[in-house]
Amino acid sequence: MEGTVFKKPIYLALFVLINLGFLLPAYEGQTQGKISLPETGQKKCYNSSGTEISCAGTGQDGEIKAGVESPKPRFTVSGDCLNDNLTGLMWAKNANLPNASKTWQGALDYVASINSGSGLCGYKDWRLPNVTELASLVNFGETGNKSTWLSSQGFINVQGLYHSGHGLSNYWSSTTMEDYMALSPVRPEYAWTVGMRHGAVRFYSKSDLYFVWPVRSGK
Repeated sequence: MEGTVFKKPIYLALFVLINLGFLLPAYEGQTQGKISLPETGQKKCYNSSGTEISCAGTGQDGEIKAGVESPKPRFTVSGDCLNDNLTGLMWAKNANLPNASKTWQGALDYVASINSGSGLCGYKDWRLPNVTELASLVNFGETGNKSTWLSSQGFINVQGLYHSGHGLSNYWSSTTMEDYMALSPVRPEYAWTVGMRHGAVRFYSKSDLYFVWPVRSGK
C-alpha cells in the first residue's frame, strides 16, 4: 500500500536534504565551527536530454564533486553492526531486523524494545534515524537500485524491491512531516521515509507500513 495522499516523489525536498541536511561534526584539523558535508557520489555529467557528456566546464556536481570524499572503506563491519566511517554513525547490519514492515509508531516501539531487551552489539542506545541520517546511506554515484551498493558494503536484508501488500521498500525516519515548502498545512500525521531503491525521500501516513533500520550515534 503506497502512501495514501502524497504519492509524487518530493524531489525538491530530496535535494534540500542532500545538499543542506548532512550537518556532520567538523573533522580534526578543521576550523572550529565549520561542518563537513559529504560528496553526493556523482562522478558523471549529462546534458538536458540525459546523454552523458564530458564534465569539463559544465559546473555540474560530477565535475566539482564538492564535499568530503567518502572514505574507503565507507563502512566497517563490527559483529552485527556496521560503523559508518563518513558520518560516525553505527547501523544495524541487518537492515530488516524485525523481518516485517511496521507502522511509524510500531517502528519506534520496536527500536525501544531493543534497548529495553538485550540490546544490539553491546549497546542499548539505539534509535530510529532522523531523515537526514537515513538519506546519508544513499550513494547517488551508483546507478540503478541503491540497495545493491549497500549490500556490497556488508549490510544484509536491505529492502530495495517492491513488496506486495505494503508498497515501496521505504524506511521510516523519526522525523515528522510538519510542513511541505510552506505550500500545505502542517500534517503531523505524516512522517518522512527514505526509499533504498532509488534514494527518494517521501512522506507518508504514519499508519502505513514501512521498514525499520536502527542507528546509534557511534563515534
